[in-house]
Amino acid sequence: QVQLVESGGGLVQAGGSLRLSCAASGSIFSINAMGWYRQAPGKQRELVAIISSDGSTNYADSVKGRFTISRDNAKNTEYLQMNSLKPEDTAVYYCNADVDGFDHWGQGTQVTVSS
Repeated sequence: QVQLVESGGGLVQAGGSLRLSCAASGSIFSINAMGWYRQAPGKQRELVAIISSDGSTNYADSVKGRFTISRDNAKNTEYLQMNSLKPEDTAVYYCNADVDGFDHWGQGTQVTVSS
């Protein structure tokens, strides 16, 4: 059984920063791509950022230059550093990981950006 546990969400003023973490635990041989998604009220879940096992990254246009995804393979953990936050970044953020060829999701963490 594999679990992804997120932390780091919260309430922040516009222009502020937050750092999300997502730790994978359980029966893990290898983790391939890891990513962050978000879902705002009334909207579909969307990709925020993704990082491959070799460290290459891709970002949604809306967060480029403001968010940075990273991972620590020794800790089976990924991070999302979010700077210059905007009210439109308000959403539930979910981490995702391809563990041994199977897709896993975290429980979600709320990020609220006040104007």
